[in-house]
Amino acid sequence: MSVAPSSRSPFSRSPFSPSPFPAAPLPLGTDAPAGREVPHFAPVRVRGGRYRLRRLVRQRRRAVAAGLAVTAAALVAAGPGDAGRARGHPAPEPVRQHRAVERARAVETVSAPVRISDGAVVRLLQPGDRIDVIAAEESVAGGDARVVARGVRVTEVPEPPAAASESGALVVLSVPRSTAARLAGASATAQLAVTLC
Repeated sequence: MSVAPSSRSPFSRSPFSPSPFPAAPLPLGTDAPAGREVPHFAPVRVRGGRYRLRRLVRQRRRAVAAGLAVTAAALVAAGPGDAGRARGHPAPEPVRQHRAVERARAVETVSAPVRISDGAVVRLLQPGDRIDVIAAEESVAGGDARVVARGVRVTEVPEPPAAASESGALVVLSVPRSTAARLAGASATAQLAVTLC
């Protein structure tokens, strides 16, 4: 029995047979499934979010303030200070008052009675007047005058006694202690005169 020659060529293939040559690769992204739209969701809101944030900030502020107060109290308690006054505070009296008190103690005034040689001039004086006291020493060559007290205040002008001689008159002056000593020394060796300031 003879077999009829086939009309197909030996290189022809059936539609179901695998291809001897590899297929061309597909472009990238063409094998992914088709995209779908994301459905619309309402925004998620947390109730009381702002209030919680404000409350947290307030709590932190209070904690910081409390910490500062405790630190300040500890520093005041640990700082140096005298037992007689509150710690952490300056001295209640300013430095100027201390200096004024020291000056007043250094320049302590006393009442010094002084005999002025010219009684008529003393009768012109009144309490509260400011005067300069001048000591005039008599010598052979002439008188030598020097100011013993400058700008001192008259506190009292005593009335001369009825039987007083014309040897001068007393006047009471408010002067520092050192000036009072100079006046006493000058009155022993010289005649004292006054000039109104």
